[in-house]
Amino acid sequence: MARMVPRGGVGPEWGNEGDSGPPPDQGGRLRGNMSRYAEPLQSEDERRQAPGQGPGDPGLLERPSKDHRRRKVRFRRTRRLFRRRSVRIISAVIGIFFVWVLFSVGQAAFKNNGQGVSANVAEWARDHYLGPVVTFGEWVSYNPPPKGGKPAFSLAVPSGEGISQSQAPTGKAPATKAKAPAKPAFVPDIPATLKSLAGAPIAGEGQWRVVEKVNGEPAILTTFLRDATYTSEVNGIASIDQRLVTFSLRPGTEDPGPANWGVPDYIPTGQRTGLLATFNGGFKLDSAGGGFYLNGIYHGSLEDGAASIVYYKNGTVKIGEWGRDFSMNSSIEGVRQNLKLLVDHGQVSADANSDVMSNWGATLGGGYYVWRSGIGITKDGRIIYVYGPALDAQDLGQLLQRAGAVEGMQMDINPAWMKFDYYQAKGNPADPTPVPLLPTQQPSPYSYYTPSTRDFTAVYAR
Repeated sequence: MARMVPRGGVGPEWGNEGDSGPPPDQGGRLRGNMSRYAEPLQSEDERRQAPGQGPGDPGLLERPSKDHRRRKVRFRRTRRLFRRRSVRIISAVIGIFFVWVLFSVGQAAFKNNGQGVSANVAEWARDHYLGPVVTFGEWVSYNPPPKGGKPAFSLAVPSGEGISQSQAPTGKAPATKAKAPAKPAFVPDIPATLKSLAGAPIAGEGQWRVVEKVNGEPAILTTFLRDATYTSEVNGIASIDQRLVTFSLRPGTEDPGPANWGVPDYIPTGQRTGLLATFNGGFKLDSAGGGFYLNGIYHGSLEDGAASIVYYKNGTVKIGEWGRDFSMNSSIEGVRQNLKLLVDHGQVSADANSDVMSNWGATLGGGYYVWRSGIGITKDGRIIYVYGPALDAQDLGQLLQRAGAVEGMQMDINPAWMKFDYYQAKGNPADPTPVPLLPTQQPSPYSYYTPSTRDFTAVYAR
């Protein structure tokens, strides 16, 4: 006999004692409240599907993969590592170091010294023992100059500046009735026209022009010669008559650095009257293979065998080998050494084209044909300055030799430091306007009117 189960009791709502479960009604739905506990019928394929993959199911997040779980484990381990005090201290020290590096590099990069950001950063790196890194980066980025081509500017001699040997006075004094012997006339020292390295010369090539006069006499002459191979590249050459000028060695703020040198590290207002020219010094002294001396103060030591430009107290200069051609004496005001002689007794050094990087300096890009400058002296005492954008050491020596130098030395290299400027009064002799010899040189012609990081030479009217 069927019995009723009280409401709220356990068991079927109706049925016999022997019933094992509630009977389904038509349509497969369970009767009464037990329908909510029933599991819907599923096919075998549906039972094998992952959550969120069944038909009609909402899209659920996929089950985390093994890689995701590994990343979470590594992240937790990293967090635990950085909770250690020693790790936090080391991290803080490294952070402070990198902040200092960025600050230091930023200060160096944006110095107002006319060198440019890239040159300043490279110089900072070399000063902080990163020279090999800089050299490698420059080697990777080096692009050799293009062969052939025409110059980007005219080499023609401007009207009124041209001069040749045939135009120089004969030196014979006019006859006079005075009993006292007449003072010999000044005879300008005008070199012969230089032959082009590139074959047939173009207009103005190799012809001397007068850019500075002293007492009406030609004191500084300049000319241009194209390169023999890279004919679009032009070299600038200056010839300076020592009888009409004086030379003054100037220190740099960083090289040789602060000291009581006796002269400023730039050309200040009030010291520009009579200024005729300025040109760059040599390598950074820690790479020059020699030292620096000025007004009784040394930076490093003067090395025997080193190529040297010697500045005398009477305003003249000589070029030669220290210990062979010169030794310290009371008539010397300054000495700037750099590498070894490139031209000696009229001959270009036999190893000018061997081991260029080690013997003649690390170049931007690691190439041989880069901006180089040199200085020499002729048999009659003229000073020759040469620079250009696509020179190897041998080319530089040959240019000095062609211009008449019997002794010569390489000065600085790479574009940021190549600089020869002459100065035009233009109605204001107390503040003349600088003009670059090569319009393609990178540094500003005004850069020596502000403190210079490197040493340089100033040329004044005698």
